[in-house]
Amino acid sequence: MDAESTRGAEPSVHLPTELLFRYRRFSLYNSPYPAHDCGRAIDLYPETETARSPVAGEVLDTKTVGCPGRPYAVDCDHLIVIRVNGEPADADGLVARILHVDPDVAPGDRIEVGDPLGQLVRSGFFGPWVDNHVHLGFRLPDRNPLRARGSLPISVSTPVAGLEWDGTGTVVETGHTYAVLDAPTHPDPGSAFAAIADDDGRPLDGGLTHYDGGGVLDGSADGGNTESAVKLLGTRIGTATGRTIRWRDVDVLADGDRVIGLSLFAARDGEYGAKLIARDVPFEVGQDVTVTIRASDDPIRLGPGR
Repeated sequence: MDAESTRGAEPSVHLPTELLFRYRRFSLYNSPYPAHDCGRAIDLYPETETARSPVAGEVLDTKTVGCPGRPYAVDCDHLIVIRVNGEPADADGLVARILHVDPDVAPGDRIEVGDPLGQLVRSGFFGPWVDNHVHLGFRLPDRNPLRARGSLPISVSTPVAGLEWDGTGTVVETGHTYAVLDAPTHPDPGSAFAAIADDDGRPLDGGLTHYDGGGVLDGSADGGNTESAVKLLGTRIGTATGRTIRWRDVDVLADGDRVIGLSLFAARDGEYGAKLIARDVPFEVGQDVTVTIRASDDPIRLGPGR
């Protein structure tokens, strides 16, 4: 039986609340890269450009690798490989892979949770709308740490509140490829993580629908195989198998115009709001926007090359 067919039998690495609270946001699914398939890696967004270690252990290796050339990014990325010893407890004895950090550590160094690893890099693997972050994955010690595939599923112990949203909001921030709305608002910034909820109240994660799939962050379906329909703003957007969602063919519209998609993630900071992805963004700060979703014969899908 191949690795894909045995995924359901693999244990998850559970990340505790105290680890996640070192970061302002996280996402298991909002990436087109295979390392994130079925939530097998997590992107952690710190408050500063200094990357602090999410694990304790010994640095085994560091590597510099080339990445896609982007005008907004550096032309190389970095991998830090750490043998976990102590924290997080579920990962003890596993190997952690950390990406997007220019390392100030070297093989043989002992690292504790919270120790500085180096500075975040703006990687060519990112879409232009993606903030700098720490990519973290875990794998068994006998698996090649240099390959993108092969990591274990990750689950989060912290609750994620599902935020009800009617699709409306006012633009509070724009970039060349995105616009952030003032809604939905975080009910209690700093105290808990929250994410836009589907019509059944389940918090969602992923790039809707510019990446192939996403996930449900309510914790109830970790490792399961039960199928359920996923709806947002009254439209069926996908099917969840356990916690992993395969998007249906739909378009995201802003005031009736198609945009690339909607970025979904968990956050605990007060600047939380729906993030629309669009090239040459036509939005202005202060503009009121209504987001809708419709079935599509030609949905936008962005692979790793974007």
